[in-house]
Amino acid sequence: MAKAKTAYVCADCGTQSPRWQGQCPQCKAWNTLAESVVEQGGSASSRFVALAGTSGRLQRLSELEPREEPRTPTGIDEFDRVLGGGLVPGGVVLIGGDPGIGKSTLLLQALAVLAARESAIYVSGEESGEQVALRARRLNLDPAHLQLLPEINLERITQVLKDARPRIAVIDSIQTVYSEVLQSPPGSVAQVRECAAQLTRFAKQSGTSLIMVGHVTKDGTLAGPRVLEHMVDTVLYFEGDTHSSFRLVRAFKNRFGAVNELGVFAMTDRGLRGVSNPSAIFLSQHEQQVPGSCVLITQEGTRPMLVEIQALVDGAHSPNPRRLGVGLEQNRLAMLLAVLHRHAGVVCFDQDVFVNAVGGVKITEPAADLAVLLAIVSSLRSRPLPKGLAVFGEVGLAGEIRPAPRGQDRLKEATKLGFSTAIIPKANAPRQAPDGMKIIAVDRIEEAIERAREIES
Repeated sequence: MAKAKTAYVCADCGTQSPRWQGQCPQCKAWNTLAESVVEQGGSASSRFVALAGTSGRLQRLSELEPREEPRTPTGIDEFDRVLGGGLVPGGVVLIGGDPGIGKSTLLLQALAVLAARESAIYVSGEESGEQVALRARRLNLDPAHLQLLPEINLERITQVLKDARPRIAVIDSIQTVYSEVLQSPPGSVAQVRECAAQLTRFAKQSGTSLIMVGHVTKDGTLAGPRVLEHMVDTVLYFEGDTHSSFRLVRAFKNRFGAVNELGVFAMTDRGLRGVSNPSAIFLSQHEQQVPGSCVLITQEGTRPMLVEIQALVDGAHSPNPRRLGVGLEQNRLAMLLAVLHRHAGVVCFDQDVFVNAVGGVKITEPAADLAVLLAIVSSLRSRPLPKGLAVFGEVGLAGEIRPAPRGQDRLKEATKLGFSTAIIPKANAPRQAPDGMKIIAVDRIEEAIERAREIES
């Protein structure tokens, strides 16, 4: 029997190399080449996804009539928000997250609601039919109209989908599905790429809304080749601590909606429930104002939220003071401390600085800079910020306060939750302040610290 021919395949981009290398020659990623059996069957053209409606003739863009894609609401408002309003016919959604965080629970809840009015199929590759039925009973779902297919063979799955022609289908999960054409085991780069391509092609040609569940690596990224994210229309990530009852679903890619949209859920004994007012989660309830606490008005997609930023500044007990940010970028924290020293004269080089975003939320926008610095100054001086104060604004290296997008929406959210004072960039100052809100517009970091001190007195 002839020895199987092997090659080294990059786990990120799928590039094949005849020998092992430390760095992928195509995507330049390190330590991603793994030995794999070279597949003999299958044509190269079968690996590309043919989009529905594409034509080979040359056309002018002005000749095409754009149309708004109709959407199918899932019945879960927070899930619809992240999707951009609902599922799109022929759209492919890839959702990933840590094991046990609630991916299968959320999709089973959504499919049980959808099955009452649309034909839906749940393909389970990780659990038996009895296990899925047990979960549906525990969640108190109505499984009367939901069809279940416990199968991991790609050819059988696609045949059942072609015969049934459902409006919505869930594949849980793509790493368990394998094709008989390939010799590599399920979960390998070749299997994941080929199975995802075949299922995506089916969704585009049939108009079925397809949701695929993906595993994640220890780094929190989707397992499998990087091309997997390029094939699909929407990429969602489940975030949150498995020891906490709150879950965040964030959109990192969406061809039919806003990117970085956020959905907030609470895990209960009856499954995941949407949280309509997520600001209440991220604001701590102090009986009285405490030093080192500042409320930030942040923006996640189209949703403004209020998040409490907490800072603890303490004398360093080692030659190298620690700078630690939880939910915030650590390198940016070091930069902000340098700006604070250079332009406001606040010295922290001999202090340990710890900053935390309450509730486990991750803040990625630079508009959090001003809240971080005010919290640090408050902790350093052991003087709490005034009650009812909310802030936002980006801090530049020259000490200037830069504007943030959607400033008016942020102020409206703060006013709705009872905040009476806001320190904001001068460029975001509205012509007319919201009712009951005092606006303090600043353009320098030292001015912001001084105005906050004046409010205290």
